[in-house]
Amino acid sequence: MGLNPTRSVQQEAERSILLTSVDKMVRWARKSSVWPATFGLACCAIEMMSVTNSRYDLARFGSEAFRASPRQADLMIVAGRVSQKMAPVLRTIWEQMPEPKWVISMGACASSGGVFDNYAIIQGVDHVVPVDVYVPGCPPTPEALMFGILKLREKIEQGLPPKYLEVEQHLAALKEDHGEHA
Repeated sequence: MGLNPTRSVQQEAERSILLTSVDKMVRWARKSSVWPATFGLACCAIEMMSVTNSRYDLARFGSEAFRASPRQADLMIVAGRVSQKMAPVLRTIWEQMPEPKWVISMGACASSGGVFDNYAIIQGVDHVVPVDVYVPGCPPTPEALMFGILKLREKIEQGLPPKYLEVEQHLAALKEDHGEHA
C-alpha cells in the first residue's frame, strides 16, 4: 500500500488523512452515543420501549441501553403525563444528569397535558425542564420517536446548544442589557 506514482502528494494526503477540528469530533462522538434515561409515566412508555427491539434497531445510533441512573444518561425521554407531585422528582433527576444533557417530550400528555386538562397534571413538561425536541402523538409511534431522536442527533451534530443553555445565555444577555441601561 505504497504511494501511487500517478497521484500528487495532495491527492495522496486527501485519500489517506482525515482532517477535522476537535469540536467536530466531539459533536460526532456525542451524537453517536446518546444514552437515554427513561422516564415513562404512561402508555407512551410502551412505545418508547419498542424502539429498542430489532425492528427499529436503536442500537445503530449507540442508544440501545436505557440508563436507570441519571448520572449515566445525557438524554431524558419524558413519555406520558406529568403530575404536580411528579414534577419535582422529574426536575431532580434532570439536575442529576451530567452536562450536556437533552430532553425529548414524547406524546401529547408530556408536551401539553393531552386529554388531562386539570389541576393535577402539568400542562407540558417544558414547565419543569427545558425541552429540546417534541414528539407528537397519542401515543406516538416508535417511528415518530426515532424521528425525534434523529432530529436531536442533527442538533447535536450542528453544534446547537441544548435548550437549557439557550435559556441561560438569553437570561445572561438580558441581565447584561439591563445593566447597561440602568
